[in-house]
Amino acid sequence: MLPDMHTPLRILFIEDHADLAANLADYFEDKGHVVDVAMDGVTGLHLALVNPYDILVLDLMLPGMDGITLCHKLRNEARGHMPVIMLTARTTLDDKVAGFASGADDYLVKPFELKELELRILALTKRASGRLTQRILQVADLEFNLDTLQARRGSRSLELPAIPLKILELLMLRAPAVVERREIEHAVWGDSPPDSDALRVHMHSLRAAIDAPRSGALPLLHTLRGIGYRLAPPDAPKT
Repeated sequence: MLPDMHTPLRILFIEDHADLAANLADYFEDKGHVVDVAMDGVTGLHLALVNPYDILVLDLMLPGMDGITLCHKLRNEARGHMPVIMLTARTTLDDKVAGFASGADDYLVKPFELKELELRILALTKRASGRLTQRILQVADLEFNLDTLQARRGSRSLELPAIPLKILELLMLRAPAVVERREIEHAVWGDSPPDSDALRVHMHSLRAAIDAPRSGALPLLHTLRGIGYRLAPPDAPKT
């Protein structure tokens, strides 16, 4: 059974054809959904990384960054597993293989009926909602299961005490945004934070676990001196 047709979704369309983008926005807004539109790949990737969309509908040929590259970056940098439908005028098997290999969940060839796109969106978001019940946060290859309190970086299991785990949850929920020191201190200790060295010690423990020097992985935890901390791949857009 498909989701309720009246359940509002937040949808991002990345499409450089102005008339098609307008038609998509009008159709889905009339259905009660919240729609954002980007006309190029760079803007689209930024929006996809900083906003909690239910689904992304992505054109293959885009200015600035093509859809294949965008989808690859999204899968490597984004938390969670937002469904992606790729739109294209290309019909060869190699094109479809490339689209799925980049991380797309579905592939729709232009021209298409808006009703068919709607049905595919509803089917994919229903499937994704089942995954969300697992309550797993993800930033790049770092995962944190909120139900089991187990954290992993790639194939490594991370052993963390309670306070670093709490800090990790906050940083992952806000990623890739910067979280100020005072916000972290308030989340951990309320209105009675200890001396300034306490947070530094816990952040050192968290960094040692996440970005273990011998693991060879790219660093995810970044310090903005005098401001706070940020959890994101090195090339993720700053908010």
